[in-house]
Amino acid sequence: MADEAVPLNYLPILLFIGITIAFGAIQLLAGRLVRPHRPYRAKLNPYESGSPLFSDARVQFPMRYYIIAMLFVIFDIEVIFIIPWAVRFQSLGLLGLVEMLVFIAILLVGLWYAWKKGALEWD
Repeated sequence: MADEAVPLNYLPILLFIGITIAFGAIQLLAGRLVRPHRPYRAKLNPYESGSPLFSDARVQFPMRYYIIAMLFVIFDIEVIFIIPWAVRFQSLGLLGLVEMLVFIAILLVGLWYAWKKGALEWD
């Protein structure tokens, strides 16, 4: 293997990439040749829905929606950290418990802050 030139080692990879690109191009060309192409006015409208636009899509959303979205992402990430911690809970000992309590406390402070700012309503 040491006698072979380095580019020969990459030949199967380059061949695979070439076959993949050729296959993709052939599929796109076949689809273009076979599909029906009969545009009409309603089909050429945005989203092909045929319903007219009634307002500008760029409207301001209340800040509350962004805060709720950020909280969702934060608590989603929290689950990603808590599940492995729960699996290894026995081997982590007291230090692992304290670290997780600090982590949850930081998240609860953020939740309390969002609630106090009015982004969350509990009714």
